[in-house]
Amino acid sequence: MIGRLRGAVAEVGEEEALIDVMGVGYVVRCGHRTLQRLPALGEETLLHIESQWSESAGLRLYGFATREDRKAFVLLQAIQGVGPKAAMAVLDVLSPAELASAVAREDKAAVGRANGVGPKLALRIVTELKDKPITDGPVLMTAPTSSTPSTPAKPAPTGDAVAALMGLGVAEVNARRVVEAAAAKLGDEATVQALIKAGLQELGR
Repeated sequence: MIGRLRGAVAEVGEEEALIDVMGVGYVVRCGHRTLQRLPALGEETLLHIESQWSESAGLRLYGFATREDRKAFVLLQAIQGVGPKAAMAVLDVLSPAELASAVAREDKAAVGRANGVGPKLALRIVTELKDKPITDGPVLMTAPTSSTPSTPAKPAPTGDAVAALMGLGVAEVNARRVVEAAAAKLGDEATVQALIKAGLQELGR
């Protein structure tokens, strides 16, 4: 059973990545949060892997940026009605620490923000994960801030750049990846136009 992969990022899709380990390409299914944190193509990454086998699909590898993400994925799938897709969806909207906090607060609405997770399933997740060790760190009981600031926040140029690239037909995960990489290189003062240009150059490599 594969528990970890270290290799170069060869391809990144909407739901999976191809990791080249000494010339062998492993197709790894990942959530959007993990895909967005992958380095640029050709650079080395390390993914924590959960291997699963089924008669219909054969061997499937699910990849995570941290051990806690993988641990939460396993705990979620132990709940009736939660398959790999739903577990990934929950971890796309809540980190393990945020999930632990939502469970402690019995906040099924926070869990229900995950794609494909209805109110009944969200309630089951919150109920069955109670007292389970989702995260190794302390559980924060503070709820997400819901108050509206007096001054509207200025739209982030990265968001506008991602939207522009998506309008050109670029998949969201790829658009976010190249824009975030461009923002890291160009700094906080980068304009939307500069981010779009740098993103297109990265995609064209």
